Amino acid sequence: MKEVKPPKPIIKTPILKKHGGVPPRPTRAGRGFSVGEIKAVGLDVTTARKLGLYVDTRRKSVHEDNIKALSEWLEKVRKGEVRPSTPTLPKVERVKGSRGRVFRGLTKSGRKARGLLSVGLRETHKYKWKKKRKERKLKKRHEAIRHKGGH
Repeated sequence: MKEVKPPKPIIKTPILKKHGGVPPRPTRAGRGFSVGEIKAVGLDVTTARKLGLYVDTRRKSVHEDNIKALSEWLEKVRKGEVRPSTPTLPKVERVKGSRGRVFRGLTKSGRKARGLLSVGLRETHKYKWKKKRKERKLKKRHEAIRHKGGH
């Protein structure tokens, strides 16, 4: 039993102004099967995705060719002739929130927007300069060796 990818959905090519009202080809491969096409075969969206079918939830059209291709492929899967491919469940993306650094000044509102009211001035240039001065005095920094501010 070999793993066979499901059929590609076929959709109409959109008519664009640059083509002069005539599409370059009548159909093209779509992003996924519409919900109506999947329900016509007797599946729901999550089951279809677990079988490795791509589902385009935004598309409303239902094409008979897609239903026919889907039903033939499902029949082969049910008989055991082919094995469905890996699931195509939607990917979960985690996005880091913004740190709110619109205003970088040292005013009260600027420090509040940057989240510095609880940490003091730890993320500001004054803190950085003070830290550098201390490290130069202790000869921790490479600048102290090269006579760029320390002895």
